[in-house]
Amino acid sequence: MPKSFFPQIKPIQYEGPASRNPLAFKHYHAEEKVEGKSMKEHLRFAVVYWHTMRGTGGDMFGWGTAQRPWQTGEGTVKEAVLRARAMFEFVEKLGAPFYCWHDRDVAPHGPTLADSNRAFDTVGAELKKLQKDTGIRLLWGTAQNFVHPRYMHGAATSCHADAFCFAAAQVKKAMEWTHELQGEGYVFWGGREGYSTLLNTDLKREMDHLGRFLHMAVDYKKKIGFKGPFYIEPKPKEPTKHQYDSDAAACLNFLREYELLPHFKLNIETNHATLAGHTMQHELEVAAAAGALGSIDANMGDVMLGWDTDQFPTDLYLTSQVMLSILKHGGFTTGGTNFDAKVRRESFTEEDLFLAHIAGMDAFARGLKIAAAIRKDGRLAEFVTRRYRTWDTGIGARIEAGKASFADCEKHALKLGEVSGLESGRQEYLEALYNEFL
Repeated sequence: MPKSFFPQIKPIQYEGPASRNPLAFKHYHAEEKVEGKSMKEHLRFAVVYWHTMRGTGGDMFGWGTAQRPWQTGEGTVKEAVLRARAMFEFVEKLGAPFYCWHDRDVAPHGPTLADSNRAFDTVGAELKKLQKDTGIRLLWGTAQNFVHPRYMHGAATSCHADAFCFAAAQVKKAMEWTHELQGEGYVFWGGREGYSTLLNTDLKREMDHLGRFLHMAVDYKKKIGFKGPFYIEPKPKEPTKHQYDSDAAACLNFLREYELLPHFKLNIETNHATLAGHTMQHELEVAAAAGALGSIDANMGDVMLGWDTDQFPTDLYLTSQVMLSILKHGGFTTGGTNFDAKVRRESFTEEDLFLAHIAGMDAFARGLKIAAAIRKDGRLAEFVTRRYRTWDTGIGARIEAGKASFADCEKHALKLGEVSGLESGRQEYLEALYNEFL
């Protein structure tokens, strides 16, 4: 076993904006206080197992390019244990407090479910030891119910009941290990919970099955005593043409319809918001309005491309807008900022993994400071408050309190003659105001 998978990389330190060291933080200073909390507490960064440890740099037109010494190609439990050690060395040197996993990225698929479970148990025991040794915690776990051919028609929404049962068994095991590793939450992402054509799809039946699946998960959560929240991660398409968890509003509607909303929050991803035709801030505000904002996948997509590019976030407008919404709604509790992002195919060295995460962490640190400065300044919030002031008294307040009828509104409108006092929305002014802080 190698003593180090990254012998050339020293622990990443904060050196400040003047530093020209690419392997140092310029803006993420873990203990720096912003609005009374450290950056570490605000941002709760997590490294993901799948892209970071399992990514190959391949695409549909080319083989993998990534240099990953822990990827021997054996597909064995021994290799998986070595990969776990590489993961924790990476996260520890990066200085991130959390990590996340899919079950089958942690341990290999076995020829049977029993074999897969045994492999997971072995690697899970290693993860538990590594967590204890390093203090790194599990932000959330999830099951990879979309890669294997058995899930070609879906998992919880499969037309075949046996596939549904296999998916349930896989989630059961993943929940058990999330609980054992003291994970702060558990995520459901419906990678193939959708359809490619309605010609062969009973949509109502599939959605009913998905609702039943999630109720079974809630029941099992209670049985094992897992206290963390469940998250659903919206995505509109890819790999299916239409996914049932298409955006935040669709997820919330589904959860309300199937009486699941008390048990779930949302894990919002920037690139998925882009694919749904929304901004990340829109999705965050929709989730927060329902009291269901839980966690975020920190990445970005290329608006020129119509697929999930999962790029590391480096856009300060994006990160500051995200943090403005996060701070506005009270910050993370069990959730955090996980880098569901992959280096570009041309960025193939192990060092590139560090450079990419440093870039994303610095961008979010700057976003946090920008958002806090905007909040402290107060002009933006004051403008919005003033814009809605007619709802604070009189007929507006009565409507919001549910104490006014159509007849009351008619009576009020008849007295007006015409609506007066409309004011400019001043969009350009507000955009310029925002730019003052970048």
